[in-house]
Amino acid sequence: MTRILPESTPPAPSGSDDGWRALFSRPHRAAVVVMASGVGLYAMNLYFTAALLPSVVADVGGAAYFAWASTGYLITAVIATMFAQRILATRGPARAYVVAYLLFAAGTVLSALAPSMELFVAGRAVQGVGAGLLTGLGFAVIRGTVPEALWTRATGLISAMFGVGTLIGPALGGLFAQAGAWRVGFATLAVTALALAAVTLRALPTEKPARSAQPPVPVVPIVLLAATAAALSVSSILGGAAAVVLVGVGLAVLIAFLVVDARTAHGVLPRLTYSRGNPLKWVYLTVAAFCAGVMAENFIPLFAQQLAGLGPLPAGLLGAVLSFGWTAAQLFSVNASRVTATRLIRLGPVLMSVGILGYGLLQLADASVVVVVLWALLLLMAGAGVGLAFPHLTVAAMSAAVDPAEGAKASAAVSTTQLITFTLASAAAGNLLTLGAGSPADGARWVLLGVGVLTIPGILTAALLTRSHRRSMP
Repeated sequence: MTRILPESTPPAPSGSDDGWRALFSRPHRAAVVVMASGVGLYAMNLYFTAALLPSVVADVGGAAYFAWASTGYLITAVIATMFAQRILATRGPARAYVVAYLLFAAGTVLSALAPSMELFVAGRAVQGVGAGLLTGLGFAVIRGTVPEALWTRATGLISAMFGVGTLIGPALGGLFAQAGAWRVGFATLAVTALALAAVTLRALPTEKPARSAQPPVPVVPIVLLAATAAALSVSSILGGAAAVVLVGVGLAVLIAFLVVDARTAHGVLPRLTYSRGNPLKWVYLTVAAFCAGVMAENFIPLFAQQLAGLGPLPAGLLGAVLSFGWTAAQLFSVNASRVTATRLIRLGPVLMSVGILGYGLLQLADASVVVVVLWALLLLMAGAGVGLAFPHLTVAAMSAAVDPAEGAKASAAVSTTQLITFTLASAAAGNLLTLGAGSPADGARWVLLGVGVLTIPGILTAALLTRSHRRSMP
């Protein structure tokens, strides 16, 4: 039977009972830093750029292309995650990472030097290719680089980098924006990526894998998935009836992607995803529910300023509470035994849904200090839900296949699932915000309750995942 989670938390290597110490011991330290930094660079860059965009538009113009600075980045990142495993199989870990970092740096330099918004968006698209590869490789390389005893801690650390990026990105971007130095900010990102590329060559195996026949590129599924991302992203820009039509088109194309991918011998998602009785589909759907809830972070500072009159700094700190809960909970979660991990997977979506829906219901005009404190507690609960379950979901994806190549593909597809969900949830939130036009409180409730509803199916999929786990036990 398919193993869903390791039978127990294995003892840490090197005779140490401290798993974190083992993870950062000399044999693994450099590799873990490279993998975590890649995901952190992607996550931080999202919020870093959002903080700088007003300065970019003020300098080079092109306000009409404002939204495309994010849309182009997300679409190319989604596509790139699908090639992470292919590049890993042909280039090996070190060279695959170097390609990703160099593409990220090239796109960042192009954006930094752009004299117009059109070229800035082009640079963001190239940057997205590198960022998508970095997120896909972050999970795909774990299985072949870190002992199984440390899989949960490694995935916990890497997924926590999404939260760390949310904490650091807005602050750094705000500093460069305040100084009127957005180009210097992007140049700093490029230098960071180049430095990490140099570290990678010393941290990861540089040998190319044995030459082997590569499966054909699943062109049709990739085109359908890109079309889904494009339709959903553009829908949030247009608004009105056109947005509704594009959302419908996007969802229809997404369904077509799943149908075609299931019938493709070497599709985007592992074949196990579509196999009867295999739990991988429940892993991806639970991950999607969490990612939908995390999208609320993009709106928290805005709503805090509009409804509670908070300044930019305290509003930004409130927006980081969810990520703080995510990161802190993972420090506890990664030490869980198999039985406890199963319970945490079931508990996580419940905490996320209750936290986001409760926060949405409390979106009140002229919110008092007491209400703001309740907001923080509910966001902390939602973030803790993610942190408790997410590391074990990634390990479940890696463990769903016995074959190492399929296991790496399954774990890389976690990133593809994340990015597609971010695009879908972002489009949905953008459209819901227009329903509350004229009333900040109504707009906030529409967005947050809508996002909260998207998290509810995760309660069911987590239950189905853990039930499959129990059935697979001897």
